[in-house]
Amino acid sequence: MALGRTRSVGLRGVHGFVVDVEAHVTQGLPGFAISGLGDSAVKQSSDRIRAAAALIEKMPVSQRRVTVNLSPAGERKVGTGFDLGIFIAVAAAMDLVQVGVVRDVVHIGEVGLDGTVRPVPGVLPLVRAASLVGVRHVVVPVANAGEARLVSGVHVHPVADVTELVRRYGALGKGHGVEEVPVPLVAAAPPEPVRDLSEVMGQADAKLALEIAAAGGHHLLFAGPPGAGKTMLAERLPGLLPALGEAESMEVTAIHSVLGTLGSGHEARLISRPPFVAPHHGASQAAVIGGGSGHIRPGAITQAHHGVLFLDETPEFDKGVLQSLRTPLERGSVSIARAQETVTFPSRFQLVLAANPCPCGHGWGKGLDCTCTPLMRRSYFGKLSGPLLDRVDLQVHVQPPGLSMAGAPAGESTASVAERVAAARTAQGQRWREVLGRRGVNADVPGSVLRGRPWRLPTSATTTLDRALERGALSLRGYDRTLRCAWTIADVLGLQRPGLEQVDLALSLRHRAGVAA
Repeated sequence: MALGRTRSVGLRGVHGFVVDVEAHVTQGLPGFAISGLGDSAVKQSSDRIRAAAALIEKMPVSQRRVTVNLSPAGERKVGTGFDLGIFIAVAAAMDLVQVGVVRDVVHIGEVGLDGTVRPVPGVLPLVRAASLVGVRHVVVPVANAGEARLVSGVHVHPVADVTELVRRYGALGKGHGVEEVPVPLVAAAPPEPVRDLSEVMGQADAKLALEIAAAGGHHLLFAGPPGAGKTMLAERLPGLLPALGEAESMEVTAIHSVLGTLGSGHEARLISRPPFVAPHHGASQAAVIGGGSGHIRPGAITQAHHGVLFLDETPEFDKGVLQSLRTPLERGSVSIARAQETVTFPSRFQLVLAANPCPCGHGWGKGLDCTCTPLMRRSYFGKLSGPLLDRVDLQVHVQPPGLSMAGAPAGESTASVAERVAAARTAQGQRWREVLGRRGVNADVPGSVLRGRPWRLPTSATTTLDRALERGALSLRGYDRTLRCAWTIADVLGLQRPGLEQVDLALSLRHRAGVAA
């Protein structure tokens, strides 16, 4: 009995890091110690491994002194995914498997008391991290095999229980071939159907703002009475957005893997559509932004990465939650700091806000049925602070459709609008490739670029916008965001550059809808 080694993978945020698992087994006072800054789930793995090892002949772990080290020892380890790696390292130290066979193999999975290997969340980023450092063989639970196989260049070995895995390693050590554990073919759930924009009655201005937002990646606010169609409009934004690229799909799928929302289908596939996330207005700051007392988990803004975050009844959200959105909106990422670690999550999303005109919802038109006092209305919209609204490019008031719209023909379909959005995004990608170093949208372009040569618009096109900035009706951030929207409007219309009409339209769509009502 000596030293056994193998490998596993830990998770830091939504990115993995490879961990060397070392196990030393010797005679002496029985005990099982695990070092390497593991959380309570890692420390409890000793009990699970003792019970599973009792099922295997010649593996009397409970009668030996076992010391396990997870290296790098100074990096925090979280979760039960290290169980299988620890088990195999101990088995190698007890000469049940050859060290040379398992030394460079990554093992991921939770070990049950009956020896079964159970699935764990985050397998996709874990296997991806192993692939990036040159690992070519990964052992995962059967239920995670489909997800792990989404990573190219890695041979995935499914395993159902530790007894079978030890037997297979024994056969490999003797030079014999082994049969793979069959993976049941359970089809993944079909994607949700795209909701069609033609189902929304009327709302020409709101639909125009929705198309501009989709084409340029702009943030959007709908304000209006209940039942006017604010939620219907927001739910149709993902259908207007182009499908995710391969790299974006991998990022989004990895995030949902960490959150455990990919489902249990063994025929897993990458998420190709922009996600749509709509947290309840009672959600805490940790749920929306990310965090947690023990294990730091991504929040709704990370789950909406490369997609849409919709905050319905926005003034009902806690003010601290709304204010904490400001930094992620600017940076495209959020950092959660704790005493022992700081974790950064990606959060590049489109924000869509929806708000009623007042707490009771009847403060529109003549407002004869409104029961709110002026103080209640001011307090209601006070949560939507100026700095937050200043980051929202399009602010539209949504009026309820009249009876005359009931028999009107359906409007444009999602497919036809999505074609114009795709064409506009193609033009933006080609225009800003040298500026951004990648294909991007107008919302990503720095204001200094739009105000400098060769992209600066002539004074004749920005007269109204310049006047609004001079009299203090617009901040410099608002000035830049209005320019971005003007460029998007021009792209939707197929123009080379925006003129006065497009700049004025962008400025008119920026008024604080509902806030001043």
